[in-house]
Amino acid sequence: MAKKRLDEATKKRLRAGRMLLAGKRPAEVALAVGVARQTVYTWKGLLDEGGIDALRAVPGRGRPAKLDAAQLEGVRRAVLQKPTEHGFGTELWTLKRVGVVIKRLHGVQFGQTQIWRILGSLGFSAQKPEKRAIERNEDGVREWKRRTWPGLKKKPRETAA
Repeated sequence: MAKKRLDEATKKRLRAGRMLLAGKRPAEVALAVGVARQTVYTWKGLLDEGGIDALRAVPGRGRPAKLDAAQLEGVRRAVLQKPTEHGFGTELWTLKRVGVVIKRLHGVQFGQTQIWRILGSLGFSAQKPEKRAIERNEDGVREWKRRTWPGLKKKPRETAA
């Protein structure tokens, strides 16, 4: 997935480079390619220094990923399983539990914000479980509240006057 984005970014840079070599102004190039004008000036500097090949070999920004695509696929498969299969007591995945599984599988520890981002990149979203049981019998609950509950409820003591 990340590789596809890099390819698209490279295509944008090369298209911008060709437009600059053809004499287009940076503002025109920015509009045509869909990037900020300052970005085109950065690319123009690279183009002036190293030619069109310099735009092909722009290194990625930011810190390198700690998990590669195969490891992320392993995390995705693990999260698709039930949490109880990984030794947790309930059927509910939490960010903390996913972090424990990632640590077990790949020896890498992430903060909860990063785990949230990883899950989002894998196509998962927040799901809040229903508070009521699916099997709940609404008529039975209403009947219990009307007949049984009043008998169980504490009644205030009558004090002698």
